[in-house]
Amino acid sequence: MTLLEPWRFKFLGEQMGLAQPVYLAMIGLGLLVGVLALWLALRRRSRVRAVLPERLMDKLAPGTVRWLPATQAGLYGLGLMLFGVALAQPQCGTTTEPTKRRGIDVVVALDASKSMLARDVQPSRLERARLELNTLLDELKGDRVGLVAFAGDAFIQSPLTSDYSAVKLFLRAVDPEQMPQGGSNIGDALTLALQVLENADRGSKERVVVLLSDGEDLTGQVKEAVAALKEAHVQVLTVGVGSEQGEPIPVYNRRGEFVDYKKDANGETVITRMDRAGLTAIAEATDGAFFYQPRGVAMAAVLERIDEMQKSELESRVTVRYNERFQVFALPGLVLLLMGMMLPPSWRRRSA
Repeated sequence: MTLLEPWRFKFLGEQMGLAQPVYLAMIGLGLLVGVLALWLALRRRSRVRAVLPERLMDKLAPGTVRWLPATQAGLYGLGLMLFGVALAQPQCGTTTEPTKRRGIDVVVALDASKSMLARDVQPSRLERARLELNTLLDELKGDRVGLVAFAGDAFIQSPLTSDYSAVKLFLRAVDPEQMPQGGSNIGDALTLALQVLENADRGSKERVVVLLSDGEDLTGQVKEAVAALKEAHVQVLTVGVGSEQGEPIPVYNRRGEFVDYKKDANGETVITRMDRAGLTAIAEATDGAFFYQPRGVAMAAVLERIDEMQKSELESRVTVRYNERFQVFALPGLVLLLMGMMLPPSWRRRSA
């Protein structure tokens, strides 16, 4: 165990610990300050003694009274030592608290086809979709999120989880160049998203699929997938990415350098367009909604829609919380430091 890790131990049958043991180093600092202050005070007295006779020291150099520097050094040293213990966050005893996580289940279907490399939105459709999804993950509270990536095939990139950092990690790994099959199979992605929701442990009452795509469906049975989602009472919230004017699809080499635009069998440049009508139809068929912000982030409106849904208890567990006891050391440490500061630098005795 390193100093950066909490220390846990039992003393007289009581569970105790230090949450930040690294601050125990201040105990050594306090001891060093006290010893150094005492040494400097005694050294000053020795120098005065070398100049003045012993009988005249208290009259001519009252600041060298023996007990005053020792007391002041001790107060400073002990005060710092107690502050070091307080900063280490001593804990004594535990309290158990039931913790319940409430929310809904959300599966994000992310389009990772080659058309998502188009740059009609900056820096590209795929990067804009990542921005939208990161916005969603940053704002969700208690909901479980799964990630399905799709091109010609669909696969589960992340199962349902409340660990949003893990979902972000899986999101960064999505790459159209690594997809095993080209094309855009929205139907397969929606079917797989429904399977993730149906197989969830303690599934929520409200369930949502968020589809991030330009809407170009070149393969797949979309109508069948939408019908299954509607029957399961799963809403599809579609987020359009791209422009309706169209944009060629860039082609990159292995070094990530642009080389050309994608061509069809006749040698013509392929133009990809966002299919607003198709995405709207999918959303409306499942009592969902279509969202689109060409110059902004559409996920804010999606979050408002999710917040309106009925939350269910997704997780229940017992959390052990350690009782903090830093006040026992911080208050005496502060008192000792103030007492040390209040001592006068010299002590002049009144003559009789």
